[in-house]
Amino acid sequence: MGKHSLQRDSRLPNSVKGALVMGAVAATTGAMPAISQAATINIPGLGNFDLPPELEQPAQQVEKQLQSMVAPQGQAAPQLPSVQFDNPFEQQQQSAGNIALDAARSKLGASYNWGAAGPSSFDCSGLVQWAYRQAGVELPRTSFEQSHVGAPVSFDNLQAGDIVITNGGGHVGIYAGNGQLLNAVQSGTPVSYTQLSADDVVTARRIV
Repeated sequence: MGKHSLQRDSRLPNSVKGALVMGAVAATTGAMPAISQAATINIPGLGNFDLPPELEQPAQQVEKQLQSMVAPQGQAAPQLPSVQFDNPFEQQQQSAGNIALDAARSKLGASYNWGAAGPSSFDCSGLVQWAYRQAGVELPRTSFEQSHVGAPVSFDNLQAGDIVITNGGGHVGIYAGNGQLLNAVQSGTPVSYTQLSADDVVTARRIV
């Protein structure tokens, strides 16, 4: 409807358009002063209008307001600033256990070497220590010492990344989920997954 109204107004005589503009000025200023010598202003989309001096200043204010709402010819209309929304899922940080498990997975197939703690070969506790170091956590060196770190976890509540002590306390690995332990098993066997049962577990620990 606004577009058609402007089209009809553009065919009106300047005197009538001037009256319309004076009405707009009066609505803005709250008064309709007496008409005397004319002054000229430009209203975008409507053209030039003759107005008396008394209306010149308030009319120029209206003119500036209207012009600020219209993009100059040949230029794009002002663009609103873009808004970026943070993705809460991207902000979630991985736990130390998940980072350590990913690090240990990168060593699948690495050779077992008693007393080695990486980066090319490992013993059981050396692999766990090296993996957690990649997560920014420094663990003690032996499986017996590692059996006392973190918080105890029951077998039924194991999560990927928990460390699991087996073999009477003499072996340790990282729980990988689905009943599997990722570990440096023994001499002649590379870093690999082995099946884990509740009977094997001496203690399980969660590093928090």
